[in-house]
Amino acid sequence: MGKLNGKVAVVTGSGRGIGRAIALAYAAEGAKVVVASRTPATVERVVQEITAAGGTALGVVCDVAQREQVFTMIEQAAKTFDTIDILVNNAQGFGKEGALTHAPVFVPIQDFDEEILEFTYRSGFMSALWAMKAAFPYLSRRGGKIINFGSPQAQINLEGGMAYNMTKEAVRSLSRTAAREWGPLKINVNVINPIMLTDALKEAYETAPTTFDGTIAQVPLRRFGDPVKDCAPVAVFLASSESDFLTGMTMQVDGGFFMRA
Repeated sequence: MGKLNGKVAVVTGSGRGIGRAIALAYAAEGAKVVVASRTPATVERVVQEITAAGGTALGVVCDVAQREQVFTMIEQAAKTFDTIDILVNNAQGFGKEGALTHAPVFVPIQDFDEEILEFTYRSGFMSALWAMKAAFPYLSRRGGKIINFGSPQAQINLEGGMAYNMTKEAVRSLSRTAAREWGPLKINVNVINPIMLTDALKEAYETAPTTFDGTIAQVPLRRFGDPVKDCAPVAVFLASSESDFLTGMTMQVDGGFFMRA
Protein backbone atom coordinates (compact mmCIF):
# COMPACT_ATOMS: atom_id res chain seq x y z
CA MET A 1 0.00 0.00 0.00
CA GLY A 2 1.41 3.39 -0.99
CA LYS A 3 1.35 6.35 1.36
CA LEU A 4 -1.21 8.08 -0.88
CA ASN A 5 -3.23 5.08 -1.94
CA GLY A 6 -6.74 6.09 -2.98
CA LYS A 7 -6.05 9.81 -2.85
CA VAL A 8 -6.66 12.31 -5.65
CA ALA A 9 -3.95 14.93 -6.15
CA VAL A 10 -3.90 18.03 -8.34
CA VAL A 11 -0.40 19.31 -9.14
CA THR A 12 -0.02 22.55 -11.08
CA GLY A 13 3.05 23.23 -13.17
CA SER A 14 3.65 19.49 -13.35
CA GLY A 15 4.77 19.31 -16.95
CA ARG A 16 8.39 19.69 -15.90
CA GLY A 17 10.73 20.40 -13.01
CA ILE A 18 9.52 20.21 -9.42
CA GLY A 19 5.90 19.69 -10.41
CA ARG A 20 6.75 16.73 -12.61
CA ALA A 21 8.84 15.17 -9.84
CA ILE A 22 5.96 15.53 -7.38
CA ALA A 23 3.38 14.17 -9.81
CA LEU A 24 5.49 11.08 -10.49
CA ALA A 25 6.16 10.54 -6.78
CA TYR A 26 2.49 10.86 -5.88
CA ALA A 27 1.51 8.36 -8.57
CA ALA A 28 4.17 5.95 -7.33
CA GLU A 29 2.63 6.23 -3.85
CA GLY A 30 -0.81 5.29 -5.15
CA ALA A 31 -2.48 8.63 -5.82
CA LYS A 32 -4.57 9.44 -8.87
CA VAL A 33 -2.80 12.50 -10.23
CA VAL A 34 -4.11 15.46 -12.20
CA VAL A 35 -1.17 16.70 -14.26
CA ALA A 36 -1.82 20.39 -14.95
CA SER A 37 0.44 22.68 -16.94
CA ARG A 38 0.34 25.28 -19.70
CA THR A 39 2.05 23.23 -22.44
CA PRO A 40 0.02 20.32 -23.93
CA ALA A 41 3.11 18.33 -24.96
CA THR A 42 4.65 18.29 -21.49
CA VAL A 43 1.30 17.44 -19.87
CA GLU A 44 0.88 14.48 -22.19
CA ARG A 45 4.45 13.32 -21.62
CA VAL A 46 4.07 13.22 -17.83
CA VAL A 47 0.68 11.49 -18.07
CA GLN A 48 2.31 8.83 -20.25
CA GLU A 49 5.14 8.40 -17.75
CA ILE A 50 2.63 7.81 -14.97
CA THR A 51 0.41 5.42 -16.89
CA ALA A 52 3.40 3.49 -18.27
CA ALA A 53 4.44 2.83 -14.67
CA GLY A 54 0.97 1.52 -13.85
CA GLY A 55 -0.42 4.70 -12.30
CA THR A 56 -3.54 6.74 -12.99
CA ALA A 57 -3.37 10.27 -14.33
CA LEU A 58 -5.50 12.94 -15.97
CA GLY A 59 -3.85 15.61 -18.07
CA VAL A 60 -5.32 19.13 -17.99
CA VAL A 61 -3.89 22.00 -19.99
CA CYS A 62 -4.15 25.04 -17.74
CA ASP A 63 -2.65 28.51 -17.71
CA VAL A 64 -2.82 29.35 -14.01
CA ALA A 65 -2.65 33.07 -14.80
CA GLN A 66 -6.21 32.75 -16.12
CA ARG A 67 -8.85 32.48 -13.38
CA GLU A 68 -11.41 30.63 -15.49
CA GLN A 69 -8.88 27.98 -16.48
CA VAL A 70 -7.93 27.33 -12.85
CA PHE A 71 -11.54 26.77 -11.81
CA THR A 72 -12.12 24.59 -14.86
CA MET A 73 -9.06 22.50 -13.98
CA ILE A 74 -10.43 21.80 -10.49
CA GLU A 75 -13.87 21.00 -11.92
CA GLN A 76 -12.36 18.53 -14.38
CA ALA A 77 -10.38 16.85 -11.62
CA ALA A 78 -13.42 16.48 -9.35
CA LYS A 79 -15.66 15.34 -12.19
CA THR A 80 -13.18 12.65 -13.24
CA PHE A 81 -12.17 11.34 -9.81
CA ASP A 82 -15.20 12.39 -7.70
CA THR A 83 -13.14 14.37 -5.19
CA ILE A 84 -9.84 16.11 -4.45
CA ASP A 85 -7.66 15.23 -1.46
CA ILE A 86 -4.39 16.99 -2.26
CA LEU A 87 -3.71 20.31 -3.96
CA VAL A 88 -0.18 21.35 -4.89
CA ASN A 89 0.19 24.94 -6.12
CA ASN A 90 3.60 24.74 -7.74
CA ALA A 91 3.12 26.75 -10.96
CA GLN A 92 4.57 30.25 -11.21
CA GLY A 93 4.86 32.46 -14.27
CA PHE A 94 7.64 34.96 -14.98
CA GLY A 95 7.89 37.97 -17.26
CA LYS A 96 4.61 39.37 -18.47
CA GLU A 97 1.65 38.43 -20.61
CA GLY A 98 2.93 37.64 -24.11
CA ALA A 99 6.59 37.97 -23.09
CA LEU A 100 7.34 35.15 -20.68
CA THR A 101 10.77 34.48 -19.20
CA HIS A 102 12.32 31.34 -17.67
CA ALA A 103 13.19 32.98 -14.36
CA PRO A 104 12.25 35.97 -12.19
CA VAL A 105 13.05 39.39 -13.62
CA PHE A 106 15.54 41.31 -11.48
CA VAL A 107 15.15 45.10 -11.77
CA PRO A 108 15.52 47.87 -9.16
CA ILE A 109 12.22 48.96 -7.60
CA GLN A 110 12.29 52.40 -9.18
CA ASP A 111 12.56 50.88 -12.66
CA PHE A 112 10.30 47.86 -12.20
CA ASP A 113 7.78 47.26 -14.99
CA GLU A 114 4.36 47.10 -13.34
CA GLU A 115 3.10 44.70 -16.00
CA ILE A 116 5.74 42.20 -14.83
CA LEU A 117 4.69 42.79 -11.22
CA GLU A 118 1.03 42.20 -12.06
CA PHE A 119 1.67 39.02 -14.05
CA THR A 120 4.06 37.54 -11.48
CA TYR A 121 1.53 38.14 -8.71
CA ARG A 122 -1.42 36.87 -10.74
CA SER A 123 0.32 33.68 -11.89
CA GLY A 124 1.73 32.98 -8.42
CA PHE A 125 -0.40 34.31 -5.58
CA MET A 126 -3.76 34.70 -7.32
CA SER A 127 -3.48 31.32 -9.03
CA ALA A 128 -2.89 29.64 -5.67
CA LEU A 129 -5.85 31.48 -4.15
CA TRP A 130 -8.11 30.54 -7.05
CA ALA A 131 -7.17 26.88 -6.86
CA MET A 132 -7.65 26.81 -3.09
CA LYS A 133 -11.09 28.41 -3.34
CA ALA A 134 -12.13 26.07 -6.14
CA ALA A 135 -10.88 22.97 -4.31
CA PHE A 136 -12.28 23.96 -0.91
CA PRO A 137 -15.71 22.30 -1.33
CA TYR A 138 -13.99 18.96 -1.94
CA LEU A 139 -11.19 19.30 0.62
CA SER A 140 -13.67 20.29 3.32
CA ARG A 141 -15.71 17.10 2.95
CA ARG A 142 -13.25 14.86 4.77
CA GLY A 143 -10.09 16.93 5.16
CA GLY A 144 -7.12 17.19 2.86
CA LYS A 145 -3.70 18.64 2.18
CA ILE A 146 -2.64 21.84 0.44
CA ILE A 147 1.00 22.43 -0.43
CA ASN A 148 2.00 25.83 -1.71
CA PHE A 149 5.40 27.01 -2.90
CA GLY A 150 7.36 29.96 -1.57
CA SER A 151 11.03 30.80 -1.95
CA PRO A 152 14.00 31.25 0.40
CA GLN A 153 15.19 34.04 -1.89
CA ALA A 154 11.97 35.89 -1.12
CA GLN A 155 12.59 35.37 2.59
CA ILE A 156 15.83 37.32 2.38
CA ASN A 157 14.27 39.90 0.02
CA LEU A 158 16.84 39.43 -2.72
CA GLU A 159 17.70 42.74 -4.35
CA GLY A 160 15.97 43.40 -7.66
CA GLY A 161 13.38 40.69 -7.15
CA MET A 162 10.48 42.80 -5.91
CA ALA A 163 7.74 41.01 -7.89
CA TYR A 164 8.94 37.51 -7.08
CA ASN A 165 9.72 38.31 -3.43
CA MET A 166 6.35 39.94 -2.87
CA THR A 167 4.46 37.13 -4.57
CA LYS A 168 6.14 34.27 -2.72
CA GLU A 169 5.86 35.90 0.69
CA ALA A 170 2.19 36.63 -0.02
CA VAL A 171 1.73 32.92 -0.78
CA ARG A 172 3.21 32.07 2.62
CA SER A 173 0.88 34.51 4.36
CA LEU A 174 -2.10 33.08 2.49
CA SER A 175 -1.04 29.59 3.52
CA ARG A 176 -0.75 30.44 7.21
CA THR A 177 -4.11 32.22 7.17
CA ALA A 178 -5.76 29.22 5.50
CA ALA A 179 -4.08 26.89 7.98
CA ARG A 180 -5.80 28.76 10.83
CA GLU A 181 -9.18 29.13 9.15
CA TRP A 182 -9.36 25.65 7.69
CA GLY A 183 -7.62 23.69 10.44
CA PRO A 184 -10.93 22.84 12.18
CA LEU A 185 -12.00 21.24 8.90
CA LYS A 186 -8.91 18.99 8.92
CA ILE A 187 -7.34 20.78 5.97
CA ASN A 188 -3.59 21.06 6.43
CA VAL A 189 -1.84 23.89 4.58
CA ASN A 190 1.94 23.99 4.38
CA VAL A 191 4.63 25.59 2.25
CA ILE A 192 7.79 24.29 0.61
CA ASN A 193 10.59 26.80 0.06
CA PRO A 194 13.00 25.06 -2.31
CA ILE A 195 16.29 25.69 -4.02
CA MET A 196 16.18 23.13 -6.82
CA LEU A 197 18.05 22.62 -10.07
CA THR A 198 15.01 22.65 -12.35
CA ASP A 199 14.93 22.72 -16.14
CA ALA A 200 14.07 26.42 -16.03
CA LEU A 201 16.97 27.12 -13.69
CA LYS A 202 19.36 25.29 -15.98
CA GLU A 203 18.22 27.50 -18.85
CA ALA A 204 18.55 30.64 -16.75
CA TYR A 205 22.01 29.55 -15.55
CA GLU A 206 23.27 29.54 -19.12
CA THR A 207 22.55 33.25 -19.44
CA ALA A 208 23.73 34.34 -15.98
CA PRO A 209 26.16 31.75 -14.52
CA THR A 210 27.80 34.13 -12.03
CA THR A 211 24.45 34.95 -10.42
CA PHE A 212 23.74 31.30 -9.72
CA ASP A 213 27.31 30.53 -8.69
CA GLY A 214 26.82 33.20 -6.05
CA THR A 215 23.67 31.47 -4.84
CA ILE A 216 25.40 28.10 -4.54
CA ALA A 217 28.14 29.73 -2.49
CA GLN A 218 25.47 30.69 0.09
CA VAL A 219 24.12 27.13 0.36
CA PRO A 220 25.95 25.22 3.12
CA LEU A 221 25.60 21.95 1.18
CA ARG A 222 27.13 23.73 -1.86
CA ARG A 223 24.65 22.47 -4.42
CA PHE A 224 21.17 22.97 -5.74
CA GLY A 225 18.65 20.33 -4.75
CA ASP A 226 17.39 17.62 -7.07
CA PRO A 227 13.59 17.80 -7.63
CA VAL A 228 13.22 14.02 -7.61
CA LYS A 229 15.54 13.10 -4.74
CA ASP A 230 15.28 16.16 -2.52
CA CYS A 231 11.89 17.84 -3.05
CA ALA A 232 9.40 15.16 -4.07
CA PRO A 233 9.86 13.10 -0.85
CA VAL A 234 9.03 16.17 1.26
CA ALA A 235 5.93 16.78 -0.85
CA VAL A 236 4.90 13.15 -0.32
CA PHE A 237 5.33 13.55 3.44
CA LEU A 238 3.20 16.71 3.49
CA ALA A 239 0.48 15.00 1.45
CA SER A 240 0.40 11.85 3.58
CA SER A 241 -1.12 11.00 6.96
CA GLU A 242 2.37 11.28 8.46
CA SER A 243 1.97 15.08 8.47
CA ASP A 244 -1.54 15.20 9.94
CA PHE A 245 -0.38 17.30 12.92
CA LEU A 246 1.65 19.74 10.84
CA THR A 247 0.06 22.88 9.40
CA GLY A 248 0.97 26.50 8.70
CA MET A 249 4.62 25.55 8.41
CA THR A 250 7.32 26.40 5.87
CA MET A 251 9.61 23.51 4.97
CA GLN A 252 13.04 24.85 4.02
CA VAL A 253 14.14 22.40 1.33
CA ASP A 254 17.08 24.62 0.45
CA GLY A 255 20.29 22.95 1.61
CA GLY A 256 20.51 25.33 4.57
CA PHE A 257 20.32 28.53 2.50
CA PHE A 258 17.88 30.15 4.92
CA MET A 259 18.67 29.60 8.59
CA ARG A 260 16.93 32.14 10.76
CA ALA A 261 15.45 31.78 14.23
